[in-house]
Amino acid sequence: MDTPLKLATATVLALALTVSSALAAPTVFIPLGTGNQVIAVDAATDRIIASYANVIDAHGLVVTPDGEYVVAGSLKEMPAAAGSPPDAPTSKLYLVHPAHGHVMSTIPVAGWTHHQAITPDGRYVLSTHPTRGGVSVVDLQSNQVVKTIATGPAPNYTVITRDGQRAFVTNSGNGTVSEIERASWRVTPTMEAGSAPEHLVISDDEQTLYALNPRAGTVTAVSVASGKITKTHKVGTTLHGLDLGNDGRTLFVSDLGENQLIALDVRDGSQRRLALSPAPYHLNTIRGTGKVYVSSRSDPVIWVVDQKSLTLTGTIKLPAGVGHQMAVLP
Repeated sequence: MDTPLKLATATVLALALTVSSALAAPTVFIPLGTGNQVIAVDAATDRIIASYANVIDAHGLVVTPDGEYVVAGSLKEMPAAAGSPPDAPTSKLYLVHPAHGHVMSTIPVAGWTHHQAITPDGRYVLSTHPTRGGVSVVDLQSNQVVKTIATGPAPNYTVITRDGQRAFVTNSGNGTVSEIERASWRVTPTMEAGSAPEHLVISDDEQTLYALNPRAGTVTAVSVASGKITKTHKVGTTLHGLDLGNDGRTLFVSDLGENQLIALDVRDGSQRRLALSPAPYHLNTIRGTGKVYVSSRSDPVIWVVDQKSLTLTGTIKLPAGVGHQMAVLP
């Protein structure tokens, strides 16, 4: 006869297996902004498989490499108390535990969070705080901010090298990219990046940064070695989302102004276009599936687009809000 302990253990194991199966690879985590939740999507079937509530006005989001935590930053900021120091916490990061299905804890930060990046070892989360002119570094071992780094006016987006030793941050307020060394968390000399760079990706060989300049309608290629602009591609009017395709040479760009998704070949500058309406917004290429997920800025949907043919293959209806910075668990 089974004892209560054996039954309880079996129940826990069954739950663990259920969660593991539900979060089949690849899984895409998507914050829904004013919908105050984060969802998980099975990228094989393009179906929502989980939802995590009480994540207030989440915009930037990352997932730890082991899938244990999703870390979401909030656009909501509370006024600082009178007489508070400049770095007094006014917002928070939410730590969601997918296996448990809810927010496990929060981490106080100074200033609302725009976008986030995570080191490949899952140790540190870097969040941009545009109104504070810098980046916060959270150590997930202590769940505390361990460093605040001044980068430049209106920092927007961060990418990190595969070895985790360097991070690059766009400063949309002065047209630069700041390079941060992990060993010291110090900024090295800044790079050129166009008029007002926002979203950012790095090439597969990590020799080139591609910065999106939304109002100029351009994608700027920047040499990591020299810090100089090597090429500028004019692609649209009012741009927003940017990511690199599975082939390593195609950049996908969303154009809010012209209601289209653009596939830019960085080798020769050739472009393909797909009409998406209304207001294509954030996007992510989903490695291993040949898909691009594109959110709408005005409607609660995610469009599923085939990378090779640049055709719309499906639509994911969201339960609330709109989709922002996505994170993929391979």
